[in-house]
Amino acid sequence: MNSIIKLFTLISFLILISGCSSSVRFTSDNDLKKSESDEKQTTNSIPSNLDEYSDYPVLETKEGVASFYANKYNGKKTANGEIYDMNDLTAAHLFYPFNTVLRVINKKNNRSVILRINDRQPEDNGRIIDVSLKAAEILGMKDDGLAAVILQVLKWGEH
Repeated sequence: MNSIIKLFTLISFLILISGCSSSVRFTSDNDLKKSESDEKQTTNSIPSNLDEYSDYPVLETKEGVASFYANKYNGKKTANGEIYDMNDLTAAHLFYPFNTVLRVINKKNNRSVILRINDRQPEDNGRIIDVSLKAAEILGMKDDGLAAVILQVLKWGEH
């Protein structure tokens, strides 16, 4: 009987201790910071001001449906290793190389934004691109969630 009490006490203690552990989590309220090595690894000569690409010639044009992603992925790593910030002008594409710069035009209202590819779409889901929350707001598609868009590639990223 005494050994059963000791075993029960030990198991209870272990359960109690394991419940006290935690993992690092990001939320949309956290300040997202990149380490110096992350910054060097992911910028690859892409200026922070994407507007400078507005006069570049169009290298490729595609049409399709866009969606956006935000809170669920905010603060998590993207496919190229960056930390996703829903307030950056970035996007996920199924196969365009990372750091490809493109203009996205909402066909319904003709609003446009210049974005950089830094993530991958999870699968071929019928959408041509998934844009950040900030881009969705600029494009005027946040309320609808989806929009018919035109993609214009302005600069190819590395393969």
